Amino acid sequence: MEAEFFVLLGFLVFVYVLYHFGAHKIVLNGLDARGKAIADELAQAAKLRQEAQALLASFDRKRAEAEAQATAIIAEAQAQAEQLARDAAVRMEEFVARRTRQAESKIAFAEAQATADVRAAAADHAARAAEILLREQAKGAVGADLVTKEIGALKARLN
Repeated sequence: MEAEFFVLLGFLVFVYVLYHFGAHKIVLNGLDARGKAIADELAQAAKLRQEAQALLASFDRKRAEAEAQATAIIAEAQAQAEQLARDAAVRMEEFVARRTRQAESKIAFAEAQATADVRAAAADHAARAAEILLREQAKGAVGADLVTKEIGALKARLN
């Protein structure tokens, strides 16, 4: 008998003892438990993946909503800015028109005042010239009386 035979015999006895004491059931139960644990971990990973995808989709929706709101806010701000610009242009035009009317009225008043001043000065000079002429032509008491009467009437007619 050779040593290989005794190794084979020892191995077969070892396998029989393992089988007799149910080592194969323990190993199979351990492998089943390990397989179940791996299956549970895979299920848990799939569940976590679905939750992550749902969360990602939720964030994508929120981002899209935020972008839509930002676009709406920008459009509203642009519309308000354009309206403010139009209002400012209208107010500026009204202001310029009002100031133009005020300037024109001041100019018209100044022209009327200047015309009145020129007429008054012309009347005064004409009255003095007439007084000088009449005084030269009409000398004496009658002439002096006539000159003073006509000067008073001339001032009344010119004003």
